[in-house]
Amino acid sequence: MTMTTTASTVQDLYPTRTGERTEVLDRRGPIAFGSAEQGPLDAATLRHYEDKGYLTVDELISSEELEAFRAELHRLANDLAIKADAATIVEPKSNEVRSIFDIHRSNEIFAKIANDPRVIARAQQLSGSEVYIHQSRINYKPGFVGKEFSWHSDFETWHAEDGMPEPRAVSLSLSLTDNYSFNGPLMIMPGSHQRYISCVGGTPEDNYKKSLVMQGAGTPDPQTLSNFADEYGIDVLEGPAGGAVMFDSNCMHASNGNVTPYSRSNIFIVYNSVDNTCVEPFAAPKPRPEFVGSTDFTPAGL
Repeated sequence: MTMTTTASTVQDLYPTRTGERTEVLDRRGPIAFGSAEQGPLDAATLRHYEDKGYLTVDELISSEELEAFRAELHRLANDLAIKADAATIVEPKSNEVRSIFDIHRSNEIFAKIANDPRVIARAQQLSGSEVYIHQSRINYKPGFVGKEFSWHSDFETWHAEDGMPEPRAVSLSLSLTDNYSFNGPLMIMPGSHQRYISCVGGTPEDNYKKSLVMQGAGTPDPQTLSNFADEYGIDVLEGPAGGAVMFDSNCMHASNGNVTPYSRSNIFIVYNSVDNTCVEPFAAPKPRPEFVGSTDFTPAGL
């Protein structure tokens, strides 16, 4: 069932892009909503997620599944019609595909893993409810030309521009290539999810057209990031293809550019609680397009 956003009557607990200086706010409410008894995540894994803001799964998919996903990854990157689609983002200089959005609706192969019980059960346990898919995409970071992504909290953007009320979403990053320390893997400031950075500056019209290529609005200032790095440190999330990382929507994270010959590609899927569905944007003139922030709140996995 497709549902549309309504005029926001929800209190803005995480104001951003309104003041003249950066503010750091304490996060409200739980982080991991479910208990170990609800499975499949055990108590130690849930504690790690609470403390650090992420968890790892060494082998989420089989080698046969990985081979099929890689073949589809290659096919999509070389499909000229897909490359020209509005839901596809290309690198500004090399014209290589950077991201293909909305793959849980546009592609049967990736729709299956997006709704797979192995993923859904974990997302539901962390969210404490059924979940729907707020956003999905394939990320390509090709060798030599894959560009960096600056430090940011996804929730800050989803709150400001999509109208997500609270940070009750969890992101899955499923690796389709080996993640080395040197080919632009995900970096997270562990524990940073427990605080929220309210950023300065407004949201430009159609900001998504620029931010999907390179973060701009909603990125914290260097001094605040330096303070966070000093306090929380930085974890570099290496791991083999077929493994996955699930991380809280408010984690401060980034990735370096890829100057190596070894590509770094992943499937990225955002699961938001059905009790936290989006309303009107809190700090943008209008919602982003459907392929970036879904207004279909139908529970995933059904």
